[in-house]
Amino acid sequence: MGQVLASLLLAVGVFAFVVLLINLMHDVLPLVLGGHIPLRLLGKAIGLELPFACVFALPMGFIAATLLVFGRFSADQELTAMRASGVSLLSIVTPVLILSLCCCALSAWFNMEIGPRSRVNFLSLKYELLNEGVNSLIPEGQLVHFYSAGRLFQCYVAKNRGGELEDIILYRMQNETNWDALIHASRGRLERGPGTSKLVLEPVLQLRDVRMLSGRNIVGMDSLVFFPTPITNQPVKPSISDMTFGQLQQELRELQQNILTPANVGSPAAVSYLQHLNLNLKTNASPAQVVAMVEEAGKSKTQQIGRVRVAMHWEVAFSFACFGFTLVGIPLGIRVHRRETNIGIVMALVLVSIYYAFTMLGNSLSGRPEFYPQLILWLPNFIFQAVGAGLLWRANRGF
Repeated sequence: MGQVLASLLLAVGVFAFVVLLINLMHDVLPLVLGGHIPLRLLGKAIGLELPFACVFALPMGFIAATLLVFGRFSADQELTAMRASGVSLLSIVTPVLILSLCCCALSAWFNMEIGPRSRVNFLSLKYELLNEGVNSLIPEGQLVHFYSAGRLFQCYVAKNRGGELEDIILYRMQNETNWDALIHASRGRLERGPGTSKLVLEPVLQLRDVRMLSGRNIVGMDSLVFFPTPITNQPVKPSISDMTFGQLQQELRELQQNILTPANVGSPAAVSYLQHLNLNLKTNASPAQVVAMVEEAGKSKTQQIGRVRVAMHWEVAFSFACFGFTLVGIPLGIRVHRRETNIGIVMALVLVSIYYAFTMLGNSLSGRPEFYPQLILWLPNFIFQAVGAGLLWRANRGF
């Protein structure tokens, strides 16, 4: 039991480090290496991402620990010695199975509460990271959008050297697709406005050597100043994949309670509901367009409900992964009969890949409720537990 617990802590630490490193390299390190944020925020990012990494590291660590420990026991003939002493295999593995059930409860806590909240806070930290580096607001070589004085602008900057801009092009948009004025500046500067708080980014865009084309008229100006809409660090509603179990339940109730009909489609509640479904109805829509929008909203609602249910089932089903991995890992470790650590790690990765294949399949079908994707998420638990119980029973008979 002590060796299993020690190996478990070591394996969880290794896998958590790997998952953590992958997420940090994807989300944070590019900003750090680009000089846009201070290194002190890296520690905060690691602390917020660690619980989310433990969601995946705990089951992976358990199967690696059982494969390594029981493979070593079998190779060293320790299990044979225990059998000669009259100790059965079930009495040996019972404490390990109890430990796996305790880890299932811990995993459920991480999956359903701690992990999603930490992930949301981690994603919110990215806004704080941007606030620490104003020149990351308008990166070079990319088309960005902002509002200034109530007008939408599209902006392209050829070079951004620490806030010193070169070759700036702005399109003053008349609507989402058409522009009514083209502004070009050979140089400019992006900086923080006076009185800016830590939670709000209020940049000032100053342009020099400006030429503006409006219609057929070209106007030259020495300078021009814009005040892009501030980016605030206010919490936003998390995505379905980042919701806690309680938030998913509330989301499901809201989706099921909202009933959209052609009669109430113009109400404020219906407009908010359509925005929630990423839909929009024009104010001058014809009756046929209203009916089509209601049908589209119904399909979107069904898909959204399916995604919420899949997320709820995943958080619960994945909590039982530790128990299924333990049932499979113990007899496989005995059968492999090897002391090498690399063999156990490879087998653990293969089994984890098989488990996650079902998870990925269920999540990919989350918008197709006719395939019952929530049941697919439970299949690896049933398979691993059934196969593991059978292998453990056979190992106990031959022990």
